[in-house]
This record gives sequence, C-alpha cells and structure tokens, in this order.
Amino acid sequence: MALTQRIRGGVRPHRSGSQAHSSPTGRAESSSVAAALAPLVTAILGSEPPLRIELWDGSALGPSAEATPGTLIVRSPDAIRRIMWCPNELGLGRAYVAGELDLEGDIVAMVELLRDATPQQLRFGGPAVVAAVGAVRRLGLGRRPPPAPPEEARIHGWRHSLGRDAESVGHHYDVGNDFYRIVLGPTMTYSCARFTDVGNDLETAQDAKHELICRKLGLHERQRARLLDVGCGWGSMAIHAAQHHGASVVGITLSRPQADLARERVAAAGLGDRVEIRLQDYRRLRGEQFDAISSIGMAEHVGAKNADRYFEILRAALAPHGRLLNHAISSIGGSRIGRRSFIGRYVFPDGELLDVADTIRSMERAGFEVRDVESLRQHYARTLAAWIANLE
Repeated sequence: MALTQRIRGGVRPHRSGSQAHSSPTGRAESSSVAAALAPLVTAILGSEPPLRIELWDGSALGPSAEATPGTLIVRSPDAIRRIMWCPNELGLGRAYVAGELDLEGDIVAMVELLRDATPQQLRFGGPAVVAAVGAVRRLGLGRRPPPAPPEEARIHGWRHSLGRDAESVGHHYDVGNDFYRIVLGPTMTYSCARFTDVGNDLETAQDAKHELICRKLGLHERQRARLLDVGCGWGSMAIHAAQHHGASVVGITLSRPQADLARERVAAAGLGDRVEIRLQDYRRLRGEQFDAISSIGMAEHVGAKNADRYFEILRAALAPHGRLLNHAISSIGGSRIGRRSFIGRYVFPDGELLDVADTIRSMERAGFEVRDVESLRQHYARTLAAWIANLE
C-alpha cells in the first residue's frame, strides 16, 4: 500500500496597470487610501506588511517593488469590505475570485512571507479594532460587501450522500477539460508525480508514478490482470496499465467531462478492447471481482465516517490474493475541510484528509493486510511547482 500526502495550489497571473504613489521607503502618503489602512494592517499583522500592497487609488503599503518577491493588488474597496465582514481566508479568497484582489510575482515566496507574519489577536477596544473603525469612517467601507461570487460552491443534501458527492465532484472537476490540460500537462494526471531524477520533467515523473503503482499492484507479474481504477480521472492510470502491462481495466468516475475525455483518450490509444470507463459511484459496484484496485486521489472525497465502508466495498471487489493501492492526501490527526475555508467553498467542497494511522486501521478492519506505506510528500512539492509553472 502506498499512502501519500497531497497539497494543492495555484495562481492566476494578472498584470496591473496601476501606478503606486508612495515614498521611496514605501510609506503611504497621508491623504491616500494606504494611509487610512496602514494602522489597521500594522495592528493586525503585528508589523508593517512584508509584501507590497497596491491600492485602488494608486497608493501603496509595504516595501518597494524591488525589495519584495511580489505584490498584493487591491483593485476595489469591495475587497476590503469582504475581508472585514469575513476576516479570514474565505473573505480574501472571495475578493480574489471576484477580481477585486490579485497577486503579482512569486506566489510561493509571497505565501512564505505571509506565513512568517505574527497576526495579533483582535480584542474590543484594542488597536486593531480602533484602526478598523477609523478606516471604515475615512474610506466609507461600512456597507455590506457584494454577494459571494457565483463560483462559490452551493452543495445540497446530506454530506457524502450519493447525490451530494456527485454534486461536489462536479463542482471541482467539471470546470472544463481545457483548463486541466493547461494545469496538468499532456498526462492529465491530477495527483503527485514521482521524480526519479533531478532532471525529470512533469510528464516523465507522472509516468514513473504510474509505473510504481503498477508494480506495487503486481501487474507485471500476471497476464491480463483485471484492474479497477476508482476515481479514474481522465484515464491516465488505466491507459498506462493497459499499454505497459496488458491489464484489462475498468475506470470509474463521477465526472461526466472526465469520463468523456477519458474515453476519447482510450480510443485514441487503441485500447478500446482493454479499457472501459464508467460514470459510476464506488457504492454501485456489484458482484465484480478484480485482481488489483488502484484508488488514486479518491479517499479525500469519501469522508472519515465512510472510510470503513469504502474499504469494505473495495475488499469485496478484490479477488483472493489481490492487491489494493490507496494514494491519498493525509493529515496528522485527520482534517475535515471546513465550510468557512477557501478550499472548502471553491476547491474541494466536503473534502476530508484522513490520518495515515486511521486509514491503516480502516483497511485492517475491512480485512486487508497492510504491506507497504510510502510518503511522496517531497515529490508533491515539485509537482505543485510544475503545475504553477504551467499556469504562468
């Protein structure tokens, strides 16, 4: 079994046409928006901002453009309203999605600088609250912000029910295959690659990951092994297993655009007689037996309460002496992606990261013997860097 950690990220590049009005030291002019916001920003962060912040009137806070790896560009006072009404990553994310706020520069270095900041606790009558009231009065920011952007997830039904899971998957994966081609590259593989050499490109590393999975499943040891790929995405694992190991593969996904493109890719590879792609929930598997099962980036959509049942279903679908490989994001202690988080509203609604130990116990309760656990965390950092480069 290979259990791995996975994180995600991305950047929307955008060039600003604004000109910042600030002194050579980066301090705001007294009549500017930056001057009004400076006490609030300093009080909240506990210091002057580590990044350059350019405001809608052209004024700026923080270091000069030459002294920082990037710039936070606030294009509208609505961005400040969103953050004040929802003072966390969700308010910030809403402003970004709405186009009211943008990032320009090295996003990784910018995140590291913000991570090292020491935010202050807000308390009634404290400096941050006083500064906030002053900024609201000076800039007229008191009215409510606009509604949340239409891209925000609005999922209905019981958590992890069949219908709601299909809706959650559709929110993330049905945004368009063309977008994912840009981010993921030609392999269309949305999980951690495996870099076997410092010079590997993303395509080579993803092929290496697929081959590692095939070998851990023992596909190279038997002819025409029958493989079930749960959460098959755009068919990359299924195609690799059929092409390189002669496997007979069934791939299942809840995303219709994924299934449609996966079928096109299977046909283009001449593998229509070996690979079947289904639009199917894992809970609808009935009576079939497979020699091997791969679950790649799927367990995050299952939920902690359903983990035991998930592995029981996969165990029932596995022939005697068969193997399961589960590749998933993990979190120490487990972590439900909250509804008040940016990732929960815009990226992975209802997503949950399971603790490795809890995952192993669920597997064992289902009747599996765990043979192997491997972390690819450092490989994921390189994968993310490659995805960011594709976006830029």
